This record gives sequence, structure tokens and C-alpha cells, in this order.
Amino acid sequence: MDISVVIPLYNEAESLPELHAWIEKIMRLHNFSYEIIFISDGSTDRSWETIEELQRQSPYVKGIKFRRNYGKSPALHCGFQRAQGDVVITMDADLQDSPDEIPELYRMIREDGYDLVSGWKKKRYDPPSKTIPTKLFNATARKFSGVHLHDFNCGLKAYRNTVIKNIEVYNDMHRYIPYLAKIAGFHRIGEKAVQHQARKYGQTKFGLSRFVNGYLDLITLWFTSKFGKKPMHFFGLWGTVMFLIGFGALIYVLTMKMISIFAGDLRPLVTNSPFFYISLTGMILGTQLFLAGFLGELISRNSTRRNHYQIETEI
Repeated sequence: MDISVVIPLYNEAESLPELHAWIEKIMRLHNFSYEIIFISDGSTDRSWETIEELQRQSPYVKGIKFRRNYGKSPALHCGFQRAQGDVVITMDADLQDSPDEIPELYRMIREDGYDLVSGWKKKRYDPPSKTIPTKLFNATARKFSGVHLHDFNCGLKAYRNTVIKNIEVYNDMHRYIPYLAKIAGFHRIGEKAVQHQARKYGQTKFGLSRFVNGYLDLITLWFTSKFGKKPMHFFGLWGTVMFLIGFGALIYVLTMKMISIFAGDLRPLVTNSPFFYISLTGMILGTQLFLAGFLGELISRNSTRRNHYQIETEI
């Protein structure tokens, strides 16, 4: 099979027939073998009934229905598990992603040798309240991940099948699939400027809170990718730094106290010095960080995926 189109959706019943017809027209025009996988993420409108109707009309339509709303990442995860095409295309169901982009995305994967191609909505039909935070978010993601894309959050992406079978999309990590692919060893990541269309039906499902959550997810992903299998390298380093600061402050306090004693002045109390509290805080924090590192190592060593490595080929 040439292409699997994976479409997560939440309350998009109005747009589904038009989107399905558009995709089928492109597939037939280019003679692709394909499947379309709709994932209804706990929709409360007629989205699932519409998917069932489309499935009766076309043998290429498949559907997954969640009992409740889990989010875009779980929807993509389930879609990826079932995708059989050599190239997997993801897009949103709101008609803002154009199926006309599919042939070129497919060509870039098959002929240009990319593992992943991410869409870039160069010209957006969104208000400044959405575009400005998006630009800041993408700049931060580029800095942390080292993946130089203009638009991490674009739903229109193409993947080699081996990519989606070797990454795990969880929580809200769908924003960072290119970063997940890089961590998994897929470095041929490209970008294509794609057409962004104004929303035709319904309302956007995303609020400003996604940007706050996005930054937290990015920090989590960066930390786990860098120290997930060697937590002591992080906690032990900073535990040592904090302990040495505290120990140095303690030596200073004791030295000043001994000087006072030899001078015959017993009045200064060690608790009057700010360095006493610095030493106390530093040594306690250092000890706690070391304990966190040891606990992290114990958890890591008991993980069933500790020695799970991505092997590309073997002869």
C-alpha cells in the first residue's frame, strides 16, 4: 500500500464528507493505493455516524472511536499502530490542511529520501493572538531540539512507515514528533511550505493553555531524552555542586568561629552568619539531589526498555 492517511478529529462531522471526497479525488488522480483512518477522539456530535456512512461508501475508509476525549497524541498513536502504508500522512480534519499537498509529500519521502517531512504554514489565516505565541513556541522548540523547522505544530506531515512504528506519541507530544523521530535516530527531516486554509466549519479546539503545556512538554522531552537512562549524571552533578557550596560555607563559618575563639571573643554565634544557613541549605539540597539520582538509577535499571536500541539493519 502506498499511503495511509491518519486523521484525528473531535466534533468535525460537518467537514468529514468534503475532506473524504477531496482525499479520494487526489488518490485516484495519482493512482495511489491508500487507506484513510479516521480517529474520533470522544466526539459528541455526529462525527462517528458520519465515519460509518463514509465507510459504507468506500472500502478505503477505516475508523477508530474513543469512548471519551483523550487528546490528539493518543489518537495519533492508535492511528500509527494500524497504518499499513509505506508513507503515512497526518492531517487535521477541519479542512485547514489541503490534501492537494499529498502527492509532493509522498514524493519527498519516496524519492528525496526523507524520513519525515513537516508542513510549514508560511501564510496563516489565524489572528495575531495565535500566530505570535506560535512563533515564540517554534523558536524555543528549535533551540531545545536542534531540529530546524518553522512549524512544529503543523498537523500536515508525512512519515516513512518505519518512523511511526519506532516512536511513541503520548500525552501531548504530537507537537514534537520531529524531535521524537530525531531521538529515535531518524535524522533526515525535511520541511515543505504548505497551503493553510481558513476554517470552514465549527470552531478551533485549541486555547492559549496549549502553549504553556507545550513548553512544559518540551522541557520534559529534552530532560528524558538526555538523562532518561542516566539520571545520576544530572542529579549527581548538581548534588555535588550544591554539597560543595554548602560544605565551603560551613568551612568558612567554622574558620571564623575558631578565629574568634582564639582571639578570646566568644560572643559571635555561628547562627548569626548568613553562611551558616547557606551551608545548611546547600548540604541538605545536595544530599536530596544525590538521593533523587540513586532512586532514578534504581528505576532505570528495572525498566524493561533499558537495553532497547533502534537497530536499522543487520547482516
